[in-house]
Amino acid sequence: MKSILAGLALIAAASSASAATTQGAYRCGDGSTLRAVFSAPGPASTVKLTFAGNKQVVTLPQVLSADGGRYAEGNLEFWVKGNTARLTRAGAETQCKTR
Repeated sequence: MKSILAGLALIAAASSASAATTQGAYRCGDGSTLRAVFSAPGPASTVKLTFAGNKQVVTLPQVLSADGGRYAEGNLEFWVKGNTARLTRAGAETQCKTR
């Protein structure tokens, strides 16, 4: 029984490790700041954006891109490459950098 429980604990630990996330804080040229939490890579990858002064979290799915990580839905796009990103909201574009 103890070995079964130990095996289940190892499986649970491996599952939580595969669901790991990466996050970053960004400061943008238009003065906005945001926090981005990226889900683990995979077919259903997402980024959750939280803008400073706003507790609402926006979740964007990852979409096809030739370079970097591009997340978009509707009129909101967050395109990340290295420590920079481009944020587009309702057609207004601004460059962001990790802080």
